Amino acid sequence: MHSTFERICALVKIRKVRVSAHCYARLVKRGILATEIVAGTDQGAVIEDYPEAHIGPSVLVLQKDAQERPLHVVWGIEKDTTEPAVIVTAYNPDPALWGSDFRSRK
Repeated sequence: MHSTFERICALVKIRKVRVSAHCYARLVKRGILATEIVAGTDQGAVIEDYPEAHIGPSVLVLQKDAQERPLHVVWGIEKDTTEPAVIVTAYNPDPALWGSDFRSRK
């Protein structure tokens, strides 16, 4: 497991999670529940890791919602902090842009 995602999973387990304001509006528009994102974190698979991102370490993770549909979730930890884990954005990946496993771009 990637160290950024390990840190995020540890924070999720102790309920140190925040949904960014930017993300919240998009989740509502996309019909994605933050509770499903949090619940599915332990089964997530890292697609891309950005340990040196300018906003702080972040990671793109493939997760599933309650209906087992694929979700891409960008998790992060704000620069110069150790908590909370932040849900930056989440979306249902477009099959036209992603491979059948939703882990690699076409």
